Amino acid sequence: MHPIIFFSKMDFSQSNLFGYIEDLQELTIIERPVRRSLKTPEEIERLTVDEELSDIERAVYLLSSGQDIQGTSVVANLPVLMRQNPAETLRRVLPKIREVLHVAGVEMQLTAAVSFLTVLQEESVSIHTYSHSFLHIILQHLEHRDAGVSNAWLETLLAVIEALPKETIRHEILNPLVSKAQLSQTLQSRLVSCKIMGKLANKFEAHIIKREIIPLVKSLCQDVEYEVRTCMCRQLEHIAQGIGTELTKTVVLPELVELARDEGSSVRLAAFETLVNLLDMFDADDRSQTVLPLVKSFCEKSFKADESILVSLSFHLGKLCNGLYGIFTPEQHLRFLEFYKKLSTLGLQQENGHNDNQLQLQTLEQEKKYISVRKNCAYNFPAMIVFVDPKNFHLELYSIFFCLCHDPEVPVRYTMAISFYEVAKLLNSGVYTIHKELVTLLQDESLEVLDALVGHLPEILELMTNGGENSGSESKLLSIPDLIPALTTAEQRAATSLKWRTHEKLLQKYACLPHIISSDQIYYRFLHRMLTIILTNNVLPVQKAAARTLCVYLRYNRKQEQRHEVIQKLIEQLGQGKSYWNRLRFLDTCEFIMELFSKSFFCKYFFLPVLELTHDPVANVRMKLCYLLPKVKSTLKIPTDKHLLQQLELCIRKLLCQEKDKDVLTIVKRTVLELDRMEISVDAFQKRFYENYLLDQEKEGQEHLLLEMEQLEKEKQQNEGRSTNINDKMFEKKRRDSKTSSVLAKSITLSVPGSSSGTSAGKDDKKSKLVRSQSFSTQALHPKYSNIDKCPNKSSATGYTSSVSGMGKSCMLSFSDDSFRTHSTGNSGNAAFPSSSSRNLFNSADQKNNGNKESQSRKMSM
Repeated sequence: MHPIIFFSKMDFSQSNLFGYIEDLQELTIIERPVRRSLKTPEEIERLTVDEELSDIERAVYLLSSGQDIQGTSVVANLPVLMRQNPAETLRRVLPKIREVLHVAGVEMQLTAAVSFLTVLQEESVSIHTYSHSFLHIILQHLEHRDAGVSNAWLETLLAVIEALPKETIRHEILNPLVSKAQLSQTLQSRLVSCKIMGKLANKFEAHIIKREIIPLVKSLCQDVEYEVRTCMCRQLEHIAQGIGTELTKTVVLPELVELARDEGSSVRLAAFETLVNLLDMFDADDRSQTVLPLVKSFCEKSFKADESILVSLSFHLGKLCNGLYGIFTPEQHLRFLEFYKKLSTLGLQQENGHNDNQLQLQTLEQEKKYISVRKNCAYNFPAMIVFVDPKNFHLELYSIFFCLCHDPEVPVRYTMAISFYEVAKLLNSGVYTIHKELVTLLQDESLEVLDALVGHLPEILELMTNGGENSGSESKLLSIPDLIPALTTAEQRAATSLKWRTHEKLLQKYACLPHIISSDQIYYRFLHRMLTIILTNNVLPVQKAAARTLCVYLRYNRKQEQRHEVIQKLIEQLGQGKSYWNRLRFLDTCEFIMELFSKSFFCKYFFLPVLELTHDPVANVRMKLCYLLPKVKSTLKIPTDKHLLQQLELCIRKLLCQEKDKDVLTIVKRTVLELDRMEISVDAFQKRFYENYLLDQEKEGQEHLLLEMEQLEKEKQQNEGRSTNINDKMFEKKRRDSKTSSVLAKSITLSVPGSSSGTSAGKDDKKSKLVRSQSFSTQALHPKYSNIDKCPNKSSATGYTSSVSGMGKSCMLSFSDDSFRTHSTGNSGNAAFPSSSSRNLFNSADQKNNGNKESQSRKMSM
């Protein structure tokens, strides 16, 4: 039965059969190394060591009769043996190591060099004992035939020289160095002598260096091998620092000038770099008469005959230009600036005299060299801003800045992204000129560029929004119009990549946005995105970074309605989510809330939702909650939060009584002990909690301030709405007043000719009365005179002071009375005048005036 099933599942056709054979062959190939790695019984017996031996005896045994790998293990363990038993190690183990090193391989030699250096750094023995026991072994292997081993022992010796006393250095190192530096010695010996002399220059006085070391230096600078001349030229910097400025001018500078004209390109390169590094030690005369001509010749030859120094020249150009700044003429200043511009675009555009075929024939090495040159130009860009003055940036360097930020090679744009913050600081108020390049680098296709830019993104954005002349909260986005789309694009591109560390870093830096853009823009463009990342991303550090940034956004949100919405989503989608992973992230978010918000805020919104997780069906959630409970309890204040403390104690009792998971129960018991030792803060001020009290009060004050600002903004909006309505009404009233005054003027002009006599004085008097009545009618509409009690007094005073005989006055008063009634009824209660009282007042005045006229006419007739 089984064979039938077997044959029914296997296909033994010709093609499949060959496939099975290949699979079997792959399996045998995989197994072969495993079989070869097995040791025979003889090998195992030879590698076995008696367990009863001490560490020292075991080390001696392995060095005497063990294999190379065992001896290497003993040498690597030498620092441990020196710490445990230095006397026995120096007496028994170190002599064996000295014997073994004469025939040891490269691996043991490298291990011994590192172990000897470790013993020196740990100071297991005195420096006198170390020089007596270890120094001779180091000096014996300096000239090893393998260059890597020789360099390793040389590095150990250079570190030892720093700690050795002068007399030991003189007798053990300096005196043998005279013979080792002769032309009759090997090339390796002379190279080692060059590096040792560079180190010794800082250990002796200037006169000793001049008498004993300088002759050897001059000899090695004239060596027949270019490697020796190059090595000695690079050590001249250390020698110059040891002998001082005066001797450097008379001894080192002539040697550098001669080496700068050497036939070997590596020698010329070393001379050029040493000159740049020693610029501070030369005076103005040396710079102008000696250094500047050499630099000019280097620059002229770099494009023509000596491209080997092009990369080094581009790297040191910023330091060179600023070091020689004081001696440049305007023409030389312009020439070096043009040279930098030419290097910045090297390889991107067709050179003069080159055709397309020649450009296609450029080798890969040349392309790499040109990329390195442009990368070095990007590195030196901040120094060149200082060289041309930030005020001239837009005129002189902006085009180069644009080209470097849009360079086709990632290393160049990466270097520009690193130096972008330095450029922004140097530009200061002119930083607004490079906001387009910031957006370009944020949208760069390479995540390496984005990662380099994000390092100082908060500082850059702050300079962009506040560093310009048009700084202010109302013009934040005007300075960088495309900032928000660029930030969202950068985050989405980082989220879709596999580089989660870049994504995490980006989310952490986005916490600065509340200081850059408005609260509404953060709410609609970033806050919900953070919540989505917490819910959907699979990388824990990214989720935590998003949770903390979301809490920062919530902290600075200025609308209570939006805050409540976010809090509700956090509780429903995280705290009460179906996935236990989301509930764990809710507890992480609560930790951030306790860090960023006040205690009262956490207790008001998140205390009870956190306690609900004590009934969570997943043990990991309950376990994480138990770790969080001490922090939760620290947010309580007595007696304000007494009911919350009771809820907390009730939940802990339930956990102690009902918890079935052993690990959770263990943590619960440990947490209970910790909670018992905790002291709860009270509402009243206590000295023990002084710092925490002040910090919490500050957070709570800021939260109340946000609420007050929101209320003020609402009131301001309401007042603005009212003021617009009032202004509309005022405009309508003024329009009606103008119509009424025009009708009044026409009526008066029609009624005046029907009077008994019309002298010129009477006409002027009537005109003044008319103007007075019109001015009063306009004043009645002003809010300043909208009080009900004041306006009748003014109208009565006007009625009493304007007592003139004739029909003209009665006509004027009647019309003005009608105009008052019209305004009072159309003013919606703001400027109401009692029309009946004013009418009676004016009528009584007319009756008195008429009586006076009749009595006067009777007297005249008598």
